[in-house]
Amino acid sequence: MKRRPQEMDRGEDDLAGLASALLGLRSPEEVRAFLEDLCTPAELEAMTDRWRVVPLLYGNVPYREIHDRTQVSVTTIGRVARTLERGAGGYAIAYQRQTGETGPASPRNSD
Repeated sequence: MKRRPQEMDRGEDDLAGLASALLGLRSPEEVRAFLEDLCTPAELEAMTDRWRVVPLLYGNVPYREIHDRTQVSVTTIGRVARTLERGAGGYAIAYQRQTGETGPASPRNSD
């Protein structure tokens, strides 16, 4: 990812602005349109892949089986699992709100 010189780098303020823009959208269709405008097809595919494995990890499906079902790389699956364990909690919030369920405290690699 390209980084701007330090004096121009606002980082957190920029991320807060993006989060605020997402929060202002009112429907899944609006969010989809915004994401399609904002992201490249490869970025959308990467984000979609990550999100597709979250419910499977919460279901304690083994990594290899997740790969077989989704064709998402085992490396990406492992990264998502680590983020579920040590990340900021965003996956858990979105998963709970989408499904009404809470996932386990930390999904495990049952490979």
